Amino acid sequence: MILDEKYWSNCYKESRIKWDIGAISTPLKEYIDQLEDKTQKILIPGSGNSYEAEYLHLQGFTNVFVVDIAKEPLENLKSRVPSFSSEHLLQQDFFTLDLQFDLILEQTFFCALDINLRPKYAEKMQDLLYPDGKLVGLLFDFPLTTSGPPFGGTQKEYQELFQPYFKLLKLEKCYNSISPRSGNELFFIFKKN
Repeated sequence: MILDEKYWSNCYKESRIKWDIGAISTPLKEYIDQLEDKTQKILIPGSGNSYEAEYLHLQGFTNVFVVDIAKEPLENLKSRVPSFSSEHLLQQDFFTLDLQFDLILEQTFFCALDINLRPKYAEKMQDLLYPDGKLVGLLFDFPLTTSGPPFGGTQKEYQELFQPYFKLLKLEKCYNSISPRSGNELFFIFKKN
C-alpha cells in the first residue's frame, strides 16, 4: 500500500474515512478551550476534514494553518467555513513544509503515516516549531500493527521516539476520549528541546 496523494484522495472520494468522527474530539476541544493567546501560529498537519481548525477559527483564533496531501479535505473545510483563509489551506506533503509554528495539534496524522516515517515525523515536528513551541494531541495506544491505517503504537515507543527532540511534559492515558476510542488513546504535550 502506497499512502500517497492518490490513496488519500480516493479515501475522501469514496468516503473511506472511518477515523473521521464528524466533529472536534473532546480532548482537543478541552485543550483548545484553555488557550488564551488567539494570535499564536497553529498548525494541524495531515488535517483531514479538520474540525479542529474549524473550531479554532470559530473561537477567534486568527493564525491557524492546515496541511494535507489531498485536496478534498481542504475543500471540505473551506465549504464548511468559507471565511477560513485560503492562504492557510496548504495542499502539500507535510515533510516539504517550510514554516514555523507556536503550536502543532496532532489528531490521527501520526497513526496514518507509514510507520517507517515515524523518526522523520519526530524530527520534522521539532523543525517546524519555534523555540519553546509545543506539539500537543493524541496518539493511539494499542500494539503496533502492519495492517492500517491507523497503525498503533505504545507509550514506551513514543517516549523513545520523541525524547531526543522534545521535553515530554505529559504522555498519559486519555481520560476524556470519545467512547469508541476509550482506553486506546494517549494525550500528550511535548515542548521543543
